[in-house]
Amino acid sequence: MAASSTTAAAAAALLSPHSLSFNSTTPSPPSHSIQFQAFANNKHQPTPTTKRLHSINPHNNSSSSDDELKEKILCLEIMGVNSTKALSLNPSLRTATLHSINRITSFLLHSKRLHHDDLPRIFGMCPSLLTASIPHDLIPVFDFLSHDLHVPDHKLRKVINKCPRLLVSSVRDQLKPALLYLHRLGIRDLEALACRDAVLLVSSVERTLMPKLECLVEAGFTREEAVGMVRRCPGLFTFSIQGNLKPKLEYLVEVMGGRLEEVRDFPHYFGFSLEKRIKARHEVLLERGIGRDLIPLDAMLKTTDHHFSRLLNSHCVRSTSS
Repeated sequence: MAASSTTAAAAAALLSPHSLSFNSTTPSPPSHSIQFQAFANNKHQPTPTTKRLHSINPHNNSSSSDDELKEKILCLEIMGVNSTKALSLNPSLRTATLHSINRITSFLLHSKRLHHDDLPRIFGMCPSLLTASIPHDLIPVFDFLSHDLHVPDHKLRKVINKCPRLLVSSVRDQLKPALLYLHRLGIRDLEALACRDAVLLVSSVERTLMPKLECLVEAGFTREEAVGMVRRCPGLFTFSIQGNLKPKLEYLVEVMGGRLEEVRDFPHYFGFSLEKRIKARHEVLLERGIGRDLIPLDAMLKTTDHHFSRLLNSHCVRSTSS
Protein backbone atom coordinates (compact mmCIF):
# COMPACT_ATOMS: atom_id res chain seq x y z
CA MET A 1 0.00 0.00 0.00
CA ALA A 2 2.85 2.39 0.88
CA ALA A 3 4.56 1.67 -2.44
CA SER A 4 1.34 2.36 -4.32
CA SER A 5 0.90 5.65 -2.48
CA THR A 6 4.51 6.64 -3.24
CA THR A 7 4.21 5.97 -6.96
CA ALA A 8 0.86 7.71 -7.27
CA ALA A 9 2.21 10.70 -5.36
CA ALA A 10 5.24 10.75 -7.64
CA ALA A 11 3.02 10.81 -10.69
CA ALA A 12 0.98 13.65 -9.22
CA ALA A 13 4.20 15.56 -8.57
CA LEU A 14 5.35 14.92 -12.11
CA LEU A 15 2.04 16.22 -13.43
CA SER A 16 2.22 19.42 -11.39
CA PRO A 17 2.64 22.67 -13.34
CA HIS A 18 6.17 23.16 -11.93
CA SER A 19 7.37 19.90 -13.42
CA LEU A 20 5.84 20.13 -16.90
CA SER A 21 8.52 20.16 -19.56
CA PHE A 22 7.42 19.83 -23.17
CA ASN A 23 10.71 20.94 -24.75
CA SER A 24 13.02 18.26 -23.40
CA THR A 25 12.91 14.62 -24.37
CA THR A 26 13.25 13.40 -20.78
CA PRO A 27 11.27 15.20 -18.05
CA SER A 28 13.03 16.08 -14.81
CA PRO A 29 11.98 13.44 -12.29
CA PRO A 30 10.76 14.42 -8.82
CA SER A 31 13.47 13.75 -6.24
CA HIS A 32 11.19 11.69 -3.96
CA SER A 33 10.07 9.25 -6.69
CA ILE A 34 12.01 6.02 -6.17
CA GLN A 35 10.40 4.33 -9.16
CA PHE A 36 10.95 7.33 -11.39
CA GLN A 37 14.64 7.48 -10.43
CA ALA A 38 14.95 3.77 -11.16
CA PHE A 39 13.40 4.36 -14.55
CA ALA A 40 15.72 7.28 -15.27
CA ASN A 41 18.81 5.34 -14.20
CA ASN A 42 17.86 2.33 -16.31
CA LYS A 43 16.17 3.99 -19.26
CA HIS A 44 18.26 1.99 -21.73
CA GLN A 45 17.08 -1.33 -20.31
CA PRO A 46 14.00 -2.95 -21.95
CA THR A 47 11.57 -2.26 -19.11
CA PRO A 48 7.80 -2.54 -19.79
CA THR A 49 7.52 1.23 -19.67
CA THR A 50 10.39 1.90 -22.10
CA LYS A 51 9.01 -0.71 -24.46
CA ARG A 52 5.73 1.19 -24.54
CA LEU A 53 7.58 4.47 -25.07
CA HIS A 54 9.59 3.13 -28.02
CA SER A 55 6.53 1.43 -29.50
CA ILE A 56 4.98 4.87 -29.93
CA ASN A 57 7.93 6.07 -32.00
CA PRO A 58 10.34 3.30 -33.02
CA HIS A 59 12.59 5.78 -34.83
CA ASN A 60 12.85 7.89 -31.69
CA ASN A 61 12.00 11.18 -33.42
CA SER A 62 12.20 14.20 -31.14
CA SER A 63 9.00 15.95 -32.20
CA SER A 64 7.20 17.89 -29.49
CA SER A 65 4.01 15.80 -29.78
CA ASP A 66 5.95 12.55 -29.34
CA ASP A 67 7.76 13.95 -26.33
CA GLU A 68 4.50 15.00 -24.72
CA LEU A 69 2.96 11.59 -25.36
CA LYS A 70 5.97 9.87 -23.82
CA GLU A 71 5.67 12.06 -20.74
CA LYS A 72 2.00 11.15 -20.40
CA ILE A 73 2.75 7.44 -20.77
CA LEU A 74 5.44 7.71 -18.13
CA CYS A 75 3.13 9.54 -15.73
CA LEU A 76 0.39 6.94 -16.17
CA GLU A 77 2.82 4.08 -15.58
CA ILE A 78 4.25 5.68 -12.45
CA MET A 79 0.73 6.25 -11.21
CA GLY A 80 0.03 2.52 -11.64
CA VAL A 81 -2.22 2.85 -14.70
CA ASN A 82 -1.70 0.57 -17.71
CA SER A 83 -0.94 3.18 -20.36
CA THR A 84 -1.52 0.83 -23.29
CA LYS A 85 -5.01 -0.04 -22.08
CA ALA A 86 -5.79 3.57 -21.16
CA LEU A 87 -4.77 4.88 -24.58
CA SER A 88 -6.70 2.11 -26.30
CA LEU A 89 -9.91 2.80 -24.37
CA ASN A 90 -9.51 6.57 -24.44
CA PRO A 91 -7.73 7.72 -27.62
CA SER A 92 -8.33 11.34 -26.58
CA LEU A 93 -5.47 10.89 -24.12
CA ARG A 94 -3.05 11.21 -27.03
CA THR A 95 -3.98 14.85 -27.57
CA ALA A 96 -4.71 15.78 -23.95
CA THR A 97 -2.12 17.96 -22.23
CA LEU A 98 -0.32 17.01 -19.05
CA HIS A 99 -1.74 20.18 -17.54
CA SER A 100 -5.33 19.05 -18.18
CA ILE A 101 -4.62 15.62 -16.67
CA ASN A 102 -3.06 17.33 -13.67
CA ARG A 103 -6.23 19.37 -13.17
CA ILE A 104 -8.26 16.14 -12.97
CA THR A 105 -5.95 14.50 -10.44
CA SER A 106 -5.71 17.67 -8.36
CA PHE A 107 -9.49 18.03 -8.32
CA LEU A 108 -9.96 14.45 -7.10
CA LEU A 109 -7.12 14.52 -4.58
CA HIS A 110 -7.47 17.99 -3.12
CA SER A 111 -11.06 19.07 -3.71
CA LYS A 112 -12.72 15.69 -3.16
CA ARG A 113 -10.23 14.14 -0.73
CA LEU A 114 -9.54 10.96 -2.64
CA HIS A 115 -6.23 9.26 -1.84
CA HIS A 116 -3.27 8.63 -4.12
CA ASP A 117 -3.82 4.91 -3.58
CA ASP A 118 -7.28 5.21 -5.14
CA LEU A 119 -6.15 6.57 -8.49
CA PRO A 120 -4.69 3.44 -10.16
CA ARG A 121 -7.94 1.50 -9.83
CA ILE A 122 -10.20 4.46 -10.65
CA PHE A 123 -8.26 5.54 -13.74
CA GLY A 124 -7.67 1.91 -14.71
CA MET A 125 -11.40 1.19 -14.70
CA CYS A 126 -12.40 4.54 -16.18
CA PRO A 127 -9.59 5.96 -18.36
CA SER A 128 -12.06 8.38 -19.97
CA LEU A 129 -12.00 10.18 -16.63
CA LEU A 130 -8.51 11.46 -17.48
CA THR A 131 -9.95 13.67 -20.22
CA ALA A 132 -13.23 14.57 -18.52
CA SER A 133 -14.42 18.13 -18.07
CA ILE A 134 -14.44 19.18 -14.44
CA PRO A 135 -17.31 21.71 -14.72
CA HIS A 136 -19.43 19.73 -17.20
CA ASP A 137 -18.75 16.12 -16.15
CA LEU A 138 -17.34 15.81 -12.63
CA ILE A 139 -18.94 18.61 -10.65
CA PRO A 140 -22.48 17.52 -11.69
CA VAL A 141 -21.73 13.98 -10.47
CA PHE A 142 -20.52 15.17 -7.08
CA ASP A 143 -23.52 17.52 -6.83
CA PHE A 144 -25.78 14.54 -7.55
CA LEU A 145 -24.10 12.48 -4.84
CA SER A 146 -24.36 15.31 -2.31
CA HIS A 147 -27.82 16.68 -3.10
CA ASP A 148 -29.79 13.77 -4.58
CA LEU A 149 -28.25 10.90 -2.57
CA HIS A 150 -27.33 13.03 0.47
CA VAL A 151 -23.85 11.52 0.68
CA PRO A 152 -21.83 13.46 3.28
CA ASP A 153 -18.40 14.70 2.24
CA HIS A 154 -16.57 12.21 4.46
CA LYS A 155 -18.23 9.30 2.64
CA LEU A 156 -17.64 10.46 -0.92
CA ARG A 157 -14.37 8.55 -1.16
CA LYS A 158 -16.05 5.32 -0.06
CA VAL A 159 -18.82 5.72 -2.64
CA ILE A 160 -16.43 6.51 -5.50
CA ASN A 161 -14.15 3.60 -4.66
CA LYS A 162 -17.17 1.31 -4.49
CA CYS A 163 -18.27 2.35 -7.99
CA PRO A 164 -15.77 4.46 -9.97
CA ARG A 165 -18.12 4.37 -12.97
CA LEU A 166 -20.20 7.02 -11.22
CA LEU A 167 -17.58 9.57 -12.26
CA VAL A 168 -18.02 8.85 -15.96
CA SER A 169 -21.82 8.60 -15.96
CA SER A 170 -24.14 11.32 -17.20
CA VAL A 171 -26.28 12.75 -14.43
CA ARG A 172 -29.08 13.68 -16.81
CA ASP A 173 -29.08 10.57 -19.00
CA GLN A 174 -28.07 7.85 -16.52
CA LEU A 175 -27.88 8.64 -12.82
CA LYS A 176 -31.13 10.56 -12.34
CA PRO A 177 -33.28 8.20 -14.47
CA ALA A 178 -31.90 5.18 -12.58
CA LEU A 179 -32.53 6.83 -9.21
CA LEU A 180 -36.08 7.76 -10.23
CA TYR A 181 -36.81 4.18 -11.34
CA LEU A 182 -35.44 2.73 -8.09
CA HIS A 183 -37.46 5.26 -6.08
CA ARG A 184 -40.62 4.22 -7.89
CA LEU A 185 -39.92 0.61 -6.90
CA GLY A 186 -39.71 1.70 -3.28
CA ILE A 187 -35.93 1.53 -2.88
CA ARG A 188 -35.43 4.63 -0.77
CA ASP A 189 -32.52 3.82 1.54
CA LEU A 190 -30.21 6.37 -0.04
CA GLU A 191 -27.21 5.55 2.14
CA ALA A 192 -27.38 1.86 1.29
CA LEU A 193 -27.91 2.69 -2.37
CA ALA A 194 -24.86 4.95 -2.46
CA CYS A 195 -22.49 2.92 -0.31
CA ARG A 196 -23.53 -0.65 -1.16
CA ASP A 197 -25.57 -0.74 -4.36
CA ALA A 198 -24.20 2.21 -6.34
CA VAL A 199 -23.72 -0.07 -9.35
CA LEU A 200 -27.50 0.08 -9.81
CA LEU A 201 -27.22 3.80 -10.52
CA VAL A 202 -24.88 3.19 -13.45
CA SER A 203 -27.03 0.35 -14.84
CA SER A 204 -29.34 0.98 -17.77
CA VAL A 205 -32.98 1.10 -16.73
CA GLU A 206 -34.21 -0.23 -20.09
CA ARG A 207 -31.48 -2.81 -20.78
CA THR A 208 -30.61 -4.06 -17.29
CA LEU A 209 -33.02 -3.21 -14.49
CA MET A 210 -36.39 -3.64 -16.17
CA PRO A 211 -35.56 -6.97 -17.91
CA LYS A 212 -34.56 -8.54 -14.59
CA LEU A 213 -37.79 -7.50 -12.96
CA GLU A 214 -39.68 -8.92 -15.95
CA CYS A 215 -37.71 -12.17 -15.61
CA LEU A 216 -39.11 -12.66 -12.11
CA VAL A 217 -42.64 -11.94 -13.31
CA GLU A 218 -42.28 -14.40 -16.18
CA ALA A 219 -41.04 -17.03 -13.72
CA GLY A 220 -44.39 -16.91 -11.93
CA PHE A 221 -44.15 -14.15 -9.33
CA THR A 222 -46.76 -11.42 -9.33
CA ARG A 223 -45.43 -7.96 -10.14
CA GLU A 224 -46.04 -6.93 -6.54
CA GLU A 225 -44.03 -9.93 -5.32
CA ALA A 226 -41.19 -9.21 -7.75
CA VAL A 227 -41.03 -5.57 -6.67
CA GLY A 228 -41.07 -6.62 -3.03
CA MET A 229 -38.15 -8.97 -3.67
CA VAL A 230 -35.91 -6.35 -5.28
CA ARG A 231 -36.92 -3.86 -2.60
CA ARG A 232 -35.72 -6.25 0.12
CA CYS A 233 -32.68 -7.35 -1.89
CA PRO A 234 -31.62 -4.70 -4.46
CA GLY A 235 -28.64 -6.90 -5.29
CA LEU A 236 -31.02 -9.00 -7.41
CA PHE A 237 -30.58 -6.36 -10.10
CA THR A 238 -26.87 -7.20 -10.31
CA PHE A 239 -27.41 -10.89 -11.10
CA SER A 240 -27.37 -12.29 -14.62
CA ILE A 241 -30.66 -13.62 -15.95
CA GLN A 242 -29.14 -16.57 -17.80
CA GLY A 243 -26.23 -17.16 -15.42
CA ASN A 244 -28.06 -16.78 -12.12
CA LEU A 245 -31.79 -16.10 -11.91
CA LYS A 246 -33.11 -18.72 -14.34
CA PRO A 247 -30.84 -21.67 -13.42
CA LYS A 248 -31.35 -21.16 -9.69
CA LEU A 249 -35.11 -20.94 -10.03
CA GLU A 250 -35.12 -24.05 -12.22
CA TYR A 251 -33.04 -25.97 -9.69
CA LEU A 252 -35.28 -24.91 -6.81
CA VAL A 253 -38.52 -25.91 -8.52
CA GLU A 254 -37.51 -28.83 -10.75
CA VAL A 255 -34.80 -30.53 -8.68
CA MET A 256 -35.44 -29.54 -5.08
CA GLY A 257 -39.21 -29.53 -5.42
CA GLY A 258 -39.36 -26.10 -3.85
CA ARG A 259 -41.98 -23.39 -4.21
CA LEU A 260 -41.67 -19.87 -5.54
CA GLU A 261 -43.04 -18.61 -2.22
CA GLU A 262 -39.80 -19.72 -0.57
CA VAL A 263 -37.74 -17.42 -2.78
CA ARG A 264 -40.32 -14.65 -2.45
CA ASP A 265 -39.74 -14.75 1.32
CA PHE A 266 -35.97 -15.28 0.97
CA PRO A 267 -34.76 -13.42 -2.16
CA HIS A 268 -31.17 -13.64 -0.91
CA TYR A 269 -31.33 -17.21 -2.23
CA PHE A 270 -29.96 -15.87 -5.52
CA GLY A 271 -26.83 -14.63 -3.78
CA PHE A 272 -25.59 -18.14 -2.94
CA SER A 273 -23.46 -20.21 -5.30
CA LEU A 274 -25.53 -22.80 -7.13
CA GLU A 275 -22.73 -25.38 -7.23
CA LYS A 276 -20.90 -24.74 -3.98
CA ARG A 277 -23.78 -24.01 -1.63
CA ILE A 278 -27.26 -24.74 -3.03
CA LYS A 279 -26.55 -28.05 -4.80
CA ALA A 280 -23.97 -29.14 -2.23
CA ARG A 281 -26.29 -28.75 0.73
CA HIS A 282 -29.27 -30.19 -1.08
CA GLU A 283 -27.23 -33.29 -1.88
CA VAL A 284 -26.30 -33.63 1.80
CA LEU A 285 -30.00 -33.57 2.69
CA LEU A 286 -30.64 -36.33 0.16
CA GLU A 287 -27.79 -38.42 1.54
CA ARG A 288 -29.12 -38.06 5.08
CA GLY A 289 -32.67 -38.83 3.98
CA ILE A 290 -33.93 -35.53 5.32
CA GLY A 291 -36.85 -34.03 3.44
CA ARG A 292 -36.25 -30.59 1.96
CA ASP A 293 -39.56 -29.44 3.42
CA LEU A 294 -38.22 -30.01 6.94
CA ILE A 295 -35.56 -27.31 6.69
CA PRO A 296 -36.45 -23.74 5.62
CA LEU A 297 -34.52 -22.41 2.64
CA ASP A 298 -32.82 -19.68 4.64
CA ALA A 299 -31.69 -22.12 7.35
CA MET A 300 -30.37 -24.47 4.69
CA LEU A 301 -28.21 -21.80 3.06
CA LYS A 302 -27.37 -19.09 5.59
CA THR A 303 -25.91 -21.27 8.34
CA THR A 304 -22.22 -22.05 8.59
CA ASP A 305 -21.01 -25.58 7.86
CA HIS A 306 -20.76 -26.25 11.59
CA HIS A 307 -24.30 -25.10 12.36
CA PHE A 308 -25.64 -26.84 9.27
CA SER A 309 -24.13 -30.10 10.50
CA ARG A 310 -25.72 -29.58 13.92
CA LEU A 311 -29.04 -28.84 12.25
CA LEU A 312 -28.87 -32.09 10.31
CA ASN A 313 -27.92 -34.07 13.40
CA SER A 314 -30.85 -32.65 15.34
CA HIS A 315 -33.25 -33.75 12.61
CA CYS A 316 -31.68 -37.22 12.53
CA VAL A 317 -32.10 -37.54 16.31
CA ARG A 318 -35.74 -36.50 16.07
CA SER A 319 -36.50 -38.98 13.30
CA THR A 320 -34.76 -41.78 15.24
CA SER A 321 -36.60 -41.05 18.47
CA SER A 322 -39.94 -40.89 16.70
